[in-house]
Amino acid sequence: MSTHPMAGPPSAIRLAQYTHADVAEILGDGDDPFGVAETGLAWLSKEEHFGIRHEGRLVAHAGLRRLPLTVGGTALEVVGVGGVAVAPDVRGRGLARSVVAAALSHARTLGPRHALLFCRPPLVVLYERLGWRPIDEDAQWPAGPVRLRSLPM
Repeated sequence: MSTHPMAGPPSAIRLAQYTHADVAEILGDGDDPFGVAETGLAWLSKEEHFGIRHEGRLVAHAGLRRLPLTVGGTALEVVGVGGVAVAPDVRGRGLARSVVAAALSHARTLGPRHALLFCRPPLVVLYERLGWRPIDEDAQWPAGPVRLRSLPM
């Protein structure tokens, strides 16, 4: 058996839909592909989807959804980024950066000034490398307590 490296990250495309079969294509068909079942949280589906295909297979995804929240008592809307997934056998090749960048490029056309994502602690370093900052360290983020007025994305 041999491997063939991808020549740079393939371009992300906008997907018409993102199904359970698509999740299974990227992460396998397990009961808890994102490793969050123990949290007991329910997640909102995404409204917009971006993916990367390699040799006909979906290998990466990022989704977007507009979300209402309040910061310091002031209502505002953000674009939530979620459902970020890269197939285990192609990680480390810049696919997360590419698919999240495509999603954020589209998010800039939706109106809200800020994007927000939630991640498990082991993924904080990855998202920081992609340019994300914790809310309490972001000078561009409004001051005050944050209250999400929906389920997380």
